[in-house]
Amino acid sequence: MTPPVAVVHPAGSDEVEVPDGLDLLRRGGDLVARLEAERSSGRVVGLVPTMGALHAGHRALISRAASECDVTVVTVFVNPLQFGDAGDLATYPRTLATDLAVARAAGASVVFAPEVVEMYPSYPEPPATSVSVAGISDRWEGAWRPGHFDGVATVVAKLFALAGRCRAYFGEKDYQQLAVVRRLASDLSFPVEVVSCPIVREPDGLALSSRNVRLGPDERQAATALWRGLEAGARALAKGERRPESVAAAVSDEVEREPLAQLEYAALVRADDLEPAATVDGGPLRLLVAARVGSVRLIDNVDPQDEDLVRCCRRHDDGASHERPVATGPQGKGGV
Repeated sequence: MTPPVAVVHPAGSDEVEVPDGLDLLRRGGDLVARLEAERSSGRVVGLVPTMGALHAGHRALISRAASECDVTVVTVFVNPLQFGDAGDLATYPRTLATDLAVARAAGASVVFAPEVVEMYPSYPEPPATSVSVAGISDRWEGAWRPGHFDGVATVVAKLFALAGRCRAYFGEKDYQQLAVVRRLASDLSFPVEVVSCPIVREPDGLALSSRNVRLGPDERQAATALWRGLEAGARALAKGERRPESVAAAVSDEVEREPLAQLEYAALVRADDLEPAATVDGGPLRLLVAARVGSVRLIDNVDPQDEDLVRCCRRHDDGASHERPVATGPQGKGGV
């Protein structure tokens, strides 16, 4: 069940400078009309759903969409249905003026930034209709954040309905969210191609996230424990560990060595449905990890069978210096 909606009123959101070449739309009907006109002219629409506070990962998503589509729409909407904690919702960064500049510089031609009542007319009461994707939403983030994926599925369904036929770009940083969105689009027959894009990382391995700005200096350093844990799990697999629970334990052991990190979960799962892996030989896998560093909750994941990561782990075991396989260029992280 979708939790009650916390009331947050962003200040000054109507008075922003819109860069040349960018259209800022506030109404769903205006977005529908604009994109129908684009498609009627034979143009391909790219959609990049975000909650704003755009960083380099979002820029990479937008750039990729702009390189593959004729018109790129970035949505900027802090979705209250995704937040179980009203305090977390209240402190989530809102930087619309900066977001418009970032979106335009990355190649977007439209930003859709609705007020909450435009998306949910009953606000601050939750909508009477919500969308739930059973099974794939239940574990991991779904267990730690009850109702979160109902909020994700509901807002994405609305955005897909407004956008119509398009290519929608999501980052792998929120890997379970990506899986939920794929299932949603398939089950409800949305005319949307969901495009996944690899994670963008800092040079020390920390995955880019809008929440990283809330980390103090010591916490910022401690946050790299998540990446080190994922490396440890991938290294165990590359060295021949065949027990999924032992691969996951390598992740948790590394994270728990960091005093400022509080592990929530570490798991080796099947990449398609995120069920715990019964074997390391049954198909594509994903390593997941979540932890709190200070007051900030962080998540991360990797494909432990990725060839670049495996080579990196083997060089590490050989004692050679190495560069981390940090994604750059037309890749990124997107979160709705």
